[in-house]
Amino acid sequence: MENESEILKERHKKIEFWRNRDIDPYGERFLPKDRITDLIAQFEEGKKGKVAGRIMAVRLHGKSVFADLRDETGKIQLYTKLDDLGKEHFDEFCMLDVGDIVGAEGGIFKSRTGEVTLKIDSFRILSKILQVLPEKWHGLKDVEIRYRRRYLDLIVNQEVRNVFHLRSEIVKGIRSFLDGRGFVEVETPMMQAIPGGARAKPFKTFHEALNVELYLRVAPELYLKRLLVGGFEKVYEINRNFRNEGLSVRHNPEFTMLELYQSFGDLRDMIEITEEMISLLIGKICGAETLPYGELTVDFRRPWKKIGFYDGLKDKTGIDWRNTDLRSGAQKLGLAVDGKMEEADILNLLFDTYVEPDLINPTFITDYPLCMSPLAKQKKEDPRVADRFELFIAKMEVANAFSELNDPIEQRKRLEEQRRMIGEHKELDEDFLLALQYGMPPAGGLGIGIDRLIMLLTHQRAIRDVILFPQMRPEK
Repeated sequence: MENESEILKERHKKIEFWRNRDIDPYGERFLPKDRITDLIAQFEEGKKGKVAGRIMAVRLHGKSVFADLRDETGKIQLYTKLDDLGKEHFDEFCMLDVGDIVGAEGGIFKSRTGEVTLKIDSFRILSKILQVLPEKWHGLKDVEIRYRRRYLDLIVNQEVRNVFHLRSEIVKGIRSFLDGRGFVEVETPMMQAIPGGARAKPFKTFHEALNVELYLRVAPELYLKRLLVGGFEKVYEINRNFRNEGLSVRHNPEFTMLELYQSFGDLRDMIEITEEMISLLIGKICGAETLPYGELTVDFRRPWKKIGFYDGLKDKTGIDWRNTDLRSGAQKLGLAVDGKMEEADILNLLFDTYVEPDLINPTFITDYPLCMSPLAKQKKEDPRVADRFELFIAKMEVANAFSELNDPIEQRKRLEEQRRMIGEHKELDEDFLLALQYGMPPAGGLGIGIDRLIMLLTHQRAIRDVILFPQMRPEK
């Protein structure tokens, strides 16, 4: 710690060094003309370059000095010597530290080792570093710092920056795919008077001017369906949702979802969209149909497998859960089922325990119990189940889709039953139910967890690795 303190003192002295020379160590506008990767890729001996970035290494060799400069695209070696810059500016260059942000101009050449190098004609300090950059990460403590101080993680870990560049490309790819199919991107409220569209515990807030309690949305579903009533036929929203629940490698209380609705369609259209969109993204981002994910290998070749919810449970437990008392049956299997658990909770527990752990390759789980799907249409062939799927990949739920319920009388009945059973939606969204009475066309609806999809496509095992600033527990 004493060493760090000495370094900080030395860097404050360097700030005074610059200011004593009438140079602002936190400089002004300097627009680079070149991106470093372009300068290297289009190498031409003697070509002039103007770059800006962060110094990542400095190597002094008597009357000459080498440095590594990195911008967002890559790294280039800088070189200068006393005779070229003159003593005053050479001394200034030698005062640079690893982490300083500078702009530089000069001609490019190749060093004796063949490395493309910028021979500096002039440079300008743009931001003087005071702290000391970390050199490498190891151990739990450093992992925590990586998330809490993501800016440091991004400075020193190129692979982390690559993940977030890929995230941007994936989201662009989703928009391009949907725009090409005639979907319209929309925005719906993030603060809602009634939290609806998903069974989840909301965050509460308060609007002082209106003197009302509001909730951060758990899902945009009910507002997007209002747009179908209003005449939009294909809509999507890439939205932030908030759920006041636990943290895990797959859960962050603030997360990104794609939610889309297509009038006059149903679940079959959602299956086709899901398969095609994810397959196109995999081809563009990964370039292969079989991908590693941790210790798993995931085969994305189409068509993807489909398994009925009850069929999957029967295959794993040998029990037909359609005709079995859920509570006693689960207890006989040794599951912890208490008296407060409703039918939907027990079915979820059974599925999570016996079916989900084996869902590695993309698998659509279809025909969910109706009690788990209050916003989905009943399946005509079996009114006990909903026309719904959830997509699982690498033991993880990635997507959820319905043939949307558009019968206002049945929808009210279902929401009232949900409220009676589990206490969710204590206040019904009467405006949504009123909207349905004006007529919502039959529709398919789809939600995809963007963060989880990006985890799969970038081979990241924790959701915190694909969210720039994940929620963290307070530091002690």
